[in-house]
Amino acid sequence: MPVDPFVAPGNSDRPRQQQNMPAGVIAPPSKSWRADRPGDLPNGQPSGPLFGDPGPNVGFARTIVARNKDRFDLGPEDHFADAAALVSELGMKRAASFGRAPVLADVERGMHVLGFAGPVTDDVRAWRSHVIHNADHDYLRRRTVVDSVPIEWLRGTGTATGDIDEIRALINAAIAPELMSEE
Repeated sequence: MPVDPFVAPGNSDRPRQQQNMPAGVIAPPSKSWRADRPGDLPNGQPSGPLFGDPGPNVGFARTIVARNKDRFDLGPEDHFADAAALVSELGMKRAASFGRAPVLADVERGMHVLGFAGPVTDDVRAWRSHVIHNADHDYLRRRTVVDSVPIEWLRGTGTATGDIDEIRALINAAIAPELMSEE
């Protein structure tokens, strides 16, 4: 219900800032914050394999990937959902390393390493379809692939062919034990 414009507001109706507190009232000093709620982590965010990379609004990378679906150079055996899962998580990792929400450049970096940014050789297509296979439904596969890409490379700006081949070899080495256990 709106306030009657003919009634003058009193001091207690104004915002509670130091300069307009009622006479005799002193604002208490704020208390220090402690992680004492049930869901708080007292030692900070854990890190290591399979934990991911927390950052502000990292889920926006999924939206960016969905908006750029037509830019993905998918092969006949590739599924967009699998590609989107890996590319967006690579973008999330990059954005979190800068302490910000994902932007298009983060997603493009993920597209580049997996070979979705443009035409690639048949060898890369075959490798990529093994890497992304069922990634949308397999958390372990996504985390293994994303954790194997060095953050230094994701943060850098170089896109030399040698660098990409080295990164793809690291991904291959990381998922090789996983592929062996599937067979």
